Amino acid sequence: MLFDLRGGRRGKVVKVVYAVLAVLMGLSLFLVVGGFNLAELFNSNGGSGDAAKVYEEEAERIEAKLVKEPAEPQLLSALTRAQINAGNVQVSVEPNGERQISVDAAQEYQKAYQSWSEYLKATDQPDSGLALLVAPMLMQLAELSTTYAQADSRVESASQAQQIVAEQRPSVNSWTTLAFYSFFTDPELAEKARAEAKKLVNSKSEREAIDKQLDEIKKNADSYRKEKAKAEKAEKEAAKAGGSAGGAGVPSGENPFGGLSGGGLGE
Repeated sequence: MLFDLRGGRRGKVVKVVYAVLAVLMGLSLFLVVGGFNLAELFNSNGGSGDAAKVYEEEAERIEAKLVKEPAEPQLLSALTRAQINAGNVQVSVEPNGERQISVDAAQEYQKAYQSWSEYLKATDQPDSGLALLVAPMLMQLAELSTTYAQADSRVESASQAQQIVAEQRPSVNSWTTLAFYSFFTDPELAEKARAEAKKLVNSKSEREAIDKQLDEIKKNADSYRKEKAKAEKAEKEAAKAGGSAGGAGVPSGENPFGGLSGGGLGE
């Protein structure tokens, strides 16, 4: 199943989303140092039911243990990892680099999101290694969102996970990635992350490179928020008129972050 991206206000949202995609096509996810291999992150070789089954069974064993210890951080961490892995192996990467996220993969990611939330409640010292897996997974979920509110919630959670990474493992990559995520929902945090990244480079040219890359993302994030504001206004006007404009101003089935980094929901 692929999202229908045609028609009406949907086209305006997609125009903004693909402006973001145009930026990301020219950048690695980690913006400054080196390239980024999607296959390495998502363990994707076209998807594997057998591999997914291994991780799903692992998750089931952990869930059985959690019945006795429902707030055990290590178990919740292990469960989150297993669920992310179960989702990752069911993501296919097309020859052009576009990712197709299966329905099963999306379901595993949603389970991992819930497990991560429970993990954060159970620990005062979240693991940056786990957060490093969670943050991009949540951006994947954001791409599959059907409302602006849902997309924003997932991106905020991704930003929070990436902030754990940046604070525990400060680097140009971790801070610029935090800035990238945060520009969509928390521009103030994004600017702080930008400043931290620039502190870690030595030359003017490197600082300018960071600014150039992040300014492009900021511009597209600003466009996203403007489109969201228009949609929310339209929803309120429709509600006053006795109609409906869909959840959070987005028509039913809309995908506010669709294509953010080339993803789509496929069978």
